[in-house]
Amino acid sequence: MSRGLLIVLSGPSGVGKGTVCSQLRQRQSDLVYSVSATTRLPRHGEIDGINYFFKTREQFQDMIARDALLEHAEYVGNYYGTPRDFVERTLETGKDIILEIEVQGALKVKEKFAEGVFIFLVPPSLDELKHRITCRGTENADVIDHRMTVAVEEMSLISYYDYAVVNDQIDAACHRIQSIITAEHCRKDRFIAELASMQEASEKA
Repeated sequence: MSRGLLIVLSGPSGVGKGTVCSQLRQRQSDLVYSVSATTRLPRHGEIDGINYFFKTREQFQDMIARDALLEHAEYVGNYYGTPRDFVERTLETGKDIILEIEVQGALKVKEKFAEGVFIFLVPPSLDELKHRITCRGTENADVIDHRMTVAVEEMSLISYYDYAVVNDQIDAACHRIQSIITAEHCRKDRFIAELASMQEASEKA
């Protein structure tokens, strides 16, 4: 059985990562969503192992000490991170797993999991990105300006990624990402070991 792919979808805040990821999972039911670990308490209706892996602070710190996380960060007093074991076990079953994450977290994952497929989601323009953030109606003008400054800085890190996909239309962006996944599965280096085994078996026959 061939090993699955870790697909890391990243990009600046407001670019539409969550929406694109949700659409991808609807299109590809076999695409596994990477479940994060967190120390925050479960909200109503959230299920351990489905929405998050809920951990105590001590358990999470133990995971950090054991290098059991591909990346982690602390936000508003709680830890969040990507468990390495869940990703590895999923890939070993031959299933692809997608990790939707902000830029700094994606770069941390790349340090520990360079064989992942790193996709940067790009806005059609900075004006459109600002429009999307503004339309949320959840931030004031100063926060929006700060987010735009950070977005420009994050887009300068696109060279660390394997692919760039413009999120102009959700369906089009999803189609491009699906094409990338298909192409990655067809890379010759993913078949070298299997072909070597076939050749060895043929020589022994």
